[in-house]
Amino acid sequence: MTNLEEVWFRPYVWTDYRLALLFNLIIPIVLTIWAFVQRVDCIQRLLAIYWRVASLAAITVYLMIGGFAVSFISGLIARILIPLSIWFWVDLNDEVEYQSPGPLKLVFTSWRWAITVYGILGAIGTVPFLGCAFSGDSRNSAYCKVWTEAPLMFKDYFHHNSTPAFLGFLGIVGLTIYIIYLTYFVLVKFGKYGRTAVH
Repeated sequence: MTNLEEVWFRPYVWTDYRLALLFNLIIPIVLTIWAFVQRVDCIQRLLAIYWRVASLAAITVYLMIGGFAVSFISGLIARILIPLSIWFWVDLNDEVEYQSPGPLKLVFTSWRWAITVYGILGAIGTVPFLGCAFSGDSRNSAYCKVWTEAPLMFKDYFHHNSTPAFLGFLGIVGLTIYIIYLTYFVLVKFGKYGRTAVH
């Protein structure tokens, strides 16, 4: 079995997690606070939608900690849904476009483009690892296990008293709730309101 240290793409996996931390967590937190302080309603609403959709990325981390194969699928879906969620809404896009030029609008727009490019490239890079979701043998290989290193480090820092099985269970509960809400949105809300966020 190949040692994790010998996996040639290991540095790229860690770089991906660092970029995810920057684009999916740190910058959105700053933008959320900034938009709240400046009372820019359309950016606040877009970011509220972003946080709901991006919760799938956090759920994926807990699924990875628990060793659930579905985490490879949820991770790919999160990479697709996150950029989609911040461009999908016609009314909010128009409101952002008509906002007066300023530092917040510039940083928010730059982040939207950056996270979109990151999401597309990340999704493409994740596709080769989908096999880890379907084969028990491959999941035990270094090729797949390298993706669990960062989530397990996260566990050691923030949940050192909890077992991977318990955290994985929380991930499953979160995923179930997420799927129910997403299904409700697609079947009910989207059909009724379309690409309008205000209703």
